Amino acid sequence: MRERFSVSERHVCELLGLAVSSFRYRCRGDDEPLKEKLMALAREKPRFGYRRLHILLRRERETVNHKRVWRVYREAGLCVKRRRRKRLLRVGSPATAATEANERWSLDFASDGLASGRAIRVLSVMDTYTRECLALDVDTSFPSPRVTRVLDSIAKKRGLPKCIRCDNGLNASNFLKA
Repeated sequence: MRERFSVSERHVCELLGLAVSSFRYRCRGDDEPLKEKLMALAREKPRFGYRRLHILLRRERETVNHKRVWRVYREAGLCVKRRRRKRLLRVGSPATAATEANERWSLDFASDGLASGRAIRVLSVMDTYTRECLALDVDTSFPSPRVTRVLDSIAKKRGLPKCIRCDNGLNASNFLKA
């Protein structure tokens, strides 16, 4: 029709009620050869992600778009799981009931947010047997020396306990290292 009446492509599409993008659409090429090549490279280098595999393809003189590599890589189920940070496993002894005062102290941190958006933290130290609160300290942060200072001040008044129990969370693990 275009050649017959010497009309522009855009004008023909408008007359037929077609979008120009639909008229010009070309089907994607077959991804199977790329998929096979990616799978072979992934078997060879299992820890490589799609970016590194794309670099290897470029080195082999394959001209392929990185977005296409990502799409085929994802569809082939080759996504590499991210490595999680290894955490130190702490093996704790089972808790036994305290039989006298000042035998065991429990230490815990709590946090809350103020209306201004700042976070506050609360350090609480409690005698497990008597359920007496030995210290309740509030601040925006508790560095290890500060926690040690609080425990030392309690120890001067009451003496040292046989053990101190804490939840071994991230807060307490830093203080325990000091």
